[in-house]
Amino acid sequence: MSTPVSSDSLVDPASAVVQNVAQDVAAYLAKLNEAQRAAVEHGGPQAFAPGAPLPEPLLVIAGAGSGKTNTLAHRVAHLVVNGADPHRILLLTFSRRAAQEMTRRVSRIAAGVPGAAAVLAQGLTWAGTFHGIGARLLREYAEQIGLSPAFTINDREDSADLMNLVRHELGLSAKEKRFPAKSTCLAIYSRVVNTGDSLADVLARSFSWCIEWEPQLRALFAAYVDAKQKQNVLDYDDLLLYWAHMAQEPVIAADLATRFDHILVDEYQDTNRLQASILLALKPDGRGLTVVGDDAQAIYSFRGATVRNILDFPAQFDPPARQVTLERNYRSTEPILAASNAVMDAATERYTKNLWTDRASQQRPRLVTVADEATQARYVVEQILEAREGGMKLKQQAVLFRAAHHSATLEIELARRNIPFVKFGGLRFLDAAHVKDVLAVLRWAENPLDRVAGFRVTQLMPGVGPATAARLLDQVAACTGAYRAAEALAAFA
Repeated sequence: MSTPVSSDSLVDPASAVVQNVAQDVAAYLAKLNEAQRAAVEHGGPQAFAPGAPLPEPLLVIAGAGSGKTNTLAHRVAHLVVNGADPHRILLLTFSRRAAQEMTRRVSRIAAGVPGAAAVLAQGLTWAGTFHGIGARLLREYAEQIGLSPAFTINDREDSADLMNLVRHELGLSAKEKRFPAKSTCLAIYSRVVNTGDSLADVLARSFSWCIEWEPQLRALFAAYVDAKQKQNVLDYDDLLLYWAHMAQEPVIAADLATRFDHILVDEYQDTNRLQASILLALKPDGRGLTVVGDDAQAIYSFRGATVRNILDFPAQFDPPARQVTLERNYRSTEPILAASNAVMDAATERYTKNLWTDRASQQRPRLVTVADEATQARYVVEQILEAREGGMKLKQQAVLFRAAHHSATLEIELARRNIPFVKFGGLRFLDAAHVKDVLAVLRWAENPLDRVAGFRVTQLMPGVGPATAARLLDQVAACTGAYRAAEALAAFA
C-alpha cells in the first residue's frame, strides 16, 4: 500500500533551493569583486520572493578583460539559486558556442549549492543566439502568423543562390553593364532588413557604387521575398524579422511576455535595431531584463549592428535602467590600460569607465607606423627573431590580426625566412586551394616529372579527371628531358 503524501511535502525544487542559500551564498560569490557582485545580486533578496515584482532593468558596462562572461554566468546561477525557474530564463548570446559555454559555467557555479544542481539538471532550455531562439519560437507560433511549421531555413550560401536565381529570372544578369553580384545583392538586402533603413539610405551610406541600380534592386528584393514565401523557406534575416513582427501582435506578444521572467543578453553593443525591438516588445517596462556589453567594443556595424542600442538603453525605461560598470581588468598590464583609457577618452559619446589592474609592468606599448603591408610584415618578423635571440622561444610568441586574410603577407614573409608557425582561424595562405593551384603550375613548369604537381594542374582543365590525368602523367614520365615532356603534353592535348 502506498504511503500518503501530505501537501507540505509537495515543494517546488526551485523553492527548496532558497532554504539553503544563506549558508552557501558566500561560497559562489566570494571570488567576485565588488562591482561584479553588485551586478550579480541586482534586485536584492526581495526580488525573488513569491509574487514579488521582477527586478528593474540592468545595464552592465563591462570593460575589456573585466570578467564579463563570469559575471553574467554568476547572475544566471544566482537567479536559479534564489528560486527562479531555469525554464523561464531566456539567455541570448552572440554565438552558439558562447551559449554552451555559459550554460556549462552556470552549472559549475550552482553545483556547490545543495539542490541547485537538481534544478539545473535539464539545463537552461532557452539559451542560444537570437537567430536560434527565433527559429524555435517561429515554429511554435507559425500557424498564428500564416507560416507553415515545416518551413526550412536557408544558410547564407543557399540564400545567395536563391537571390542569384531570381536575379537571372528577372534578366538582371544579362545587362550590358555589370549588375551587382549575388553576394553583394544579399549583403544590401540584409543591411536593409537589419538596420530598418531605406534602400536608398543603405546604398548611399555603404554601397554607393550600386546607387544607379536602386530601381532594379528594389524589384529584385520584392521577387526574392516572393520566392521565399512560395517555397516556404526563411533566411537568417527572416528569423529576426518575423520574430520582431510577431512580437508586435498583441495576443502573441502577451503570450511571449508570460513565458520568460528573466531575459539576459550578452554583447549588447553588437545587436541591431530588430534585436532591440524584440527585447522591448518582450519586456516593455524592462523588469527582469539584463543586458551586458561595452560601447567601446562595438565592431559589427558592417553587419547592421548599432552602438545606439547600448548607449540609449537606460533612457528607454522609467525609471531609467540601473547601470553597473566593471572596470577592473584581469588580462592586461597597467601601461596597456593607460593607453586604452586614453584612446577611449577621445570618444565624443560614451559610458565613462577607467580600466585598472594591479598587474604592474615596466614595458610600455609601442605604436609603430609603417609604409605598407610588406613593411609591416618585415617589422613583425624582425621583432620575432629579435625576441628569439633574446631567449624567447618561437612557440611563446603570438601575432594577432583582425581577420584571417590579413595574415597573408605575414605568412609569406615567415615562410620566406623559414620560420615555422601555426595559424589559428582559417587556412594558412599557402594552404588555400587557389594558391596551391598556382604553385602547382609553377612547380610543374619547372619540373614536368613532378607527378603530384602535374596531377593537380591537369585536373584543373575541363573534362580531365583522375584517370585521364594519370594517363597523361604516365606519358610524360616515359619521356626524357623537359623538351620531350612538353612534346608529350602537346600530343596528348
